[in-house]
Amino acid sequence: MTGGSCVDTELLIAALAFIVPMCFTPGPNNILCAAHGSKFGVQASLPLILGMGVGWSLLGILIGLTTSTIEQHQTFFGYLGVVGALYIASIGVSVMRSSSLKTEDVDERLGFTTGFMLQIVNGKAWIHFLVLMTTFGQVFGSGALAKVLLVLLNLSFGWPAVLTWAAFGSYLRSLFTSERSGRALNQIFGLALVGVAVYLVLA
Repeated sequence: MTGGSCVDTELLIAALAFIVPMCFTPGPNNILCAAHGSKFGVQASLPLILGMGVGWSLLGILIGLTTSTIEQHQTFFGYLGVVGALYIASIGVSVMRSSSLKTEDVDERLGFTTGFMLQIVNGKAWIHFLVLMTTFGQVFGSGALAKVLLVLLNLSFGWPAVLTWAAFGSYLRSLFTSERSGRALNQIFGLALVGVAVYLVLA
């Protein structure tokens, strides 16, 4: 396909085959939204989800416009992976220490800033967009607008994914209603986040 605004249909299908599983399978964003949704519900998780979407999109646009430069600094991802893993692990430990599912614990709620910063230090997100931009970057043609459209396509699946996981967590909250079961659920989600952090370091 030549440059311009035409859509490469075959490449688009391939890109969707990459984007959809990546968005909906367990990862830092999805597990955190499930944990937060289980404790506070979907509505209280919206600021966190909004921060994720904004941070995710800005990161995608940045990588889309500077892919060649970023690829020349591979050691950057090693340091970023460690920082991101530590940040995710700290959130996981905080979730594990949470004693109940009481929505009155306003101080424990995570907001826009946490969601935004999680994208910046998430090495998996950087690699996701590097693969997306280097492999499927010509879906909508060439130029900056094409990269923005690709990021928006990714976001159109990313936001529903985290909302789905938050709703899943909220549903679990209705099943785990006692103090003991609520604490156990928090520990499961917290351990899952720590597990993701370990995976990001070892992968």
